[in-house]
Amino acid sequence: MQEGAIETLNLISFYRIDVSDPVVEEKKVSAEVTLDGEKKFKLIFSYQESIDDIPNIQNLARLMAVMPLVNYGLFTENIFLDFPLSNEDIKYIKDNMDIISRDIFVNKICRRRADFIKKEYIPNENEMVPENAKTRAVIHTKGTSNEKFNIQADKNKCTILSSGGKESLLTYGLLNELGFKVFPIFFNESGGHWRTALPAYKSFSKNDKNTKKVWSNIDRFYLFMLDNLKIIRSDHRKIKSDTYPIRLFIFGPYIFSMLPLIVKHSIGNILLGSEYDDPRANYYFNGIKHYFGIYDQSVDFDVYNTDYFKSKGLDIRQWSIVRPITGLIVERILTQRYPELYKLQRSCHSCHFEKGEIVPCGTCTKCLGVMSFIIANGADPRIANYKEEHIKSLADNLKKTTLRLDPDEREHTFYLLSKKGIDIEGKEHPHVEMLHFDDRNSPIDHIQGNFKKVFDIYKNYVKGAVILKGNEFVPFNDFFSKIQ
Repeated sequence: MQEGAIETLNLISFYRIDVSDPVVEEKKVSAEVTLDGEKKFKLIFSYQESIDDIPNIQNLARLMAVMPLVNYGLFTENIFLDFPLSNEDIKYIKDNMDIISRDIFVNKICRRRADFIKKEYIPNENEMVPENAKTRAVIHTKGTSNEKFNIQADKNKCTILSSGGKESLLTYGLLNELGFKVFPIFFNESGGHWRTALPAYKSFSKNDKNTKKVWSNIDRFYLFMLDNLKIIRSDHRKIKSDTYPIRLFIFGPYIFSMLPLIVKHSIGNILLGSEYDDPRANYYFNGIKHYFGIYDQSVDFDVYNTDYFKSKGLDIRQWSIVRPITGLIVERILTQRYPELYKLQRSCHSCHFEKGEIVPCGTCTKCLGVMSFIIANGADPRIANYKEEHIKSLADNLKKTTLRLDPDEREHTFYLLSKKGIDIEGKEHPHVEMLHFDDRNSPIDHIQGNFKKVFDIYKNYVKGAVILKGNEFVPFNDFFSKIQ
């Protein structure tokens, strides 16, 4: 590192951020976040059922209030929590903040996909160094607590972090078919993303008594923070983009807001819709380890959370049942096996209402990827409310953008599209249509116990299995016989 790099790259916006001790009401948790003693925001989480009688609810409320701040370790010198936390809690916050700080520095500041950063804060080559990616915030608490839970959770009960996306819908369909007790929990963050979840939430609420929802104003909180981060352009609200300006710890706050419901109903599994990611990329940028901005969709995050819950006496495992399959196969199973759930899919950055229906924009990168998967699998995008004009313009739009997919998956999807008459050039990669296993992103033991029955379903939609050896996927020919 060249001398003076840290002084040159000063990202600090606040001397201190204060978080008040949360107020827990029957169906609501609220806490005040204050920036440098002046600007305040009241963060709220509300529920459809009582949560105030749950063991150690104050500890859970405190953690809920802190989790959004994991995104701001690069930008403040101090975070003062007006309450005690356990050593396990403090370690959790620090460890995750360190990871997210590195990911934000690399993927939001150095490798910008959208122009949210003021020019004077864009680092030059000499400043893109590990020292500048380190967390600046020091965590201060009012003492140390020692809350422990004693919850014997039911391993046949599953919470799904639910939305209108293909992964959470498929997870719901699979777990129900396999006979597990499923609790789909939706998170309404008071932002535009709720529109993508609305069709699924309305349908589930009507047909599944275990459907639950948490409402929060967390999206407004994130905008409040952007308005006060000195490195962010003042017109950030007007910039159209398929990515967030700063935040990357997204699912963490969602999960912690759901813990009161998970504890209350003794649920033993938290399932995220994390599909397969090719691990062969370089996870280092100028010596900085990062996760390409998707740490909270990684196996590392699953394992860390599971171990952390265990350390607190919470018998909960976090994982993903779609971990071994690519997005192409997720869409294949959803469209062919669960057509009623497929109708509810809304995968779009800019969903909007038309005549009372939630309609995807049909042109954002999310829409283009999803339509590509749907058509490549021989299904009809109109069922998911895409329009004829979206389908006709797909090839032209694909040529003008780069989909956020692993290279092999993108090229193979385009190869399948070309076979369907879409004017796009692709390349065949047969492994994309197989189950994937590797030590980093899809360990063989990730799906455990009775949940392994899902492979009896998967084998009908894939063309075999592969395992990563060195830098190559090689056939795992005896996988299906081994799991019997």
